[in-house]
This record gives sequence, C-alpha cells and structure tokens, in this order.
Amino acid sequence: MERRIEVTNTQRELTTVVPEHAIRFRGHRSHAHREPHLIHVVAGTADLLVDGRAVRLGTRESLWLAPGVPHSARYAPGSVVLGPLLSPGTVPAQRVQRLGVVPQVTRLMTTVLGAAPATPEQIRPFRAALDVLLRSLGSPYFTLRQPVHPAARAVARAAMSDLTLDELAAAQGTSVRHVQRVFREETGMSFSRWRARARLNVAISRLRGGDGLTVAAHLAGYTTRSGLLKALTRETGLPGTHFTGDPASMRTLPGTPPAGVVAGSH
Repeated sequence: MERRIEVTNTQRELTTVVPEHAIRFRGHRSHAHREPHLIHVVAGTADLLVDGRAVRLGTRESLWLAPGVPHSARYAPGSVVLGPLLSPGTVPAQRVQRLGVVPQVTRLMTTVLGAAPATPEQIRPFRAALDVLLRSLGSPYFTLRQPVHPAARAVARAAMSDLTLDELAAAQGTSVRHVQRVFREETGMSFSRWRARARLNVAISRLRGGDGLTVAAHLAGYTTRSGLLKALTRETGLPGTHFTGDPASMRTLPGTPPAGVVAGSH
C-alpha cells in the first residue's frame, strides 16, 4: 500500500522561502512605477485598488498600467500574480487598460513563470517579447480620427454599445442628420463606417492576442461569428479563409490596412 506523505509546511510558509517573491502570493501596499506595468493573475483572484477604483481580476486576466498609476493589491489564498515592468514605450491606450483573458499573454506569462529569469540579461528577452505582444494589442489596425464636436464625440464614446444612431443622437439632444454631417466633416467617413472600424479594431486586437473568432465577435459587439467574418473581409480586403483557417494568423496582419484599404475613405 502506498504511504501518504504528510506535508508539514503550510503553503503560506513556503511562499516566504524567497522573500523578494512573496509579493506574488500576498499582494502589496499602494505604490506606483516610473515604467509601464502589467499585472497578470496566473491563478486565483486579485483585488486591486487602481487610481482609487476597485478592480477584481480573475485567473488569467491582465491589467495594463501606464507609468505613475498608484495601485495596491490583495490576493486570495492560493493565488499567484506576476507584475513585470515593461519598456518605457510600451504604454496602454488608456491610463488603465483592462485586457481580460488574452491567451497569448497567458502563454507568455506562464513561460516567464517556468523560466524564472533572475538577472537583467535573462529578463531582457522576456520583456522584449512582452513589449511586442502588448504593442500589437494596443495599436489599432484602423486609424480613426475622433470627432471634435461635443455631441459627436459623446456619440463616438458610446459607439461600441448596442444603441442605434437614432438613440445615440437623441441621448445628446441632437439629430441623426447632424451627427452624420459632423462625422463626415471631422472623421472623413460616415458614422456607420466609423463604428464598424472601431468594432473591428477591438476584434482584431483580441484575435491578435489569441482569442478565437466567436469570442472576438462577442467582445466587439457582433451577434455572430459570420457577421464578424463578413466585416473583416469587407474592411481589410482579405479573404475569409485568412481568418477561418487559423485565427492565430491575425497576429501576422500588418500594422496598417493593406494597400487599397484607406482608413479615412468612404
């Protein structure tokens, strides 16, 4: 009969064996970094206070912080959280950007955990790989000009919602015709085309991060996978087989639309 081995050290005791790594299991007081910062939950949950706002991250979720953002953290028992610093140029689009679950980030951070780089020379290639991945997620595929008019700007901010243009315009006390005119004058395209490309920026970012088409469609506001595929084909000029064969092929998309697909057209 196999004899069961009693483990006398508790998990809490084991997490203190390497004092400088204890922060990965317990959390930390409020502080800020001069460099951009990624917080990734390998396992468990993390309760954060970021810029005075409470944020909870679950397993495999990530939060991307700009330099100088104050944050504190408290981790549930049994949790493991990594917080690598990034290169100065790897800044999020917003001061605090919640990435959610991005498979490519999860795979890279799992590799970091297993490799456990310790010296600057060992850390450098991992940081470079993380920089490349996050910059690809943070850079929009389509460059979209933001409207300046207050009502149109408010409509643009709400463009990712399920509201119709009639509802968005009414919420700003203006007309659809006025919003359409301002969008064409200030962005170079109709509101419907602007919104389509804003949604595709979200979808492409998720696909580049390793999400499948169904997940990306949901996050970008499409009701079906086929709806996203049609929009991708129409707006990128690439055939649907580019996306259906291997969703990860989105990571090979150029940083700007291919020739003939002009961001400010239509």
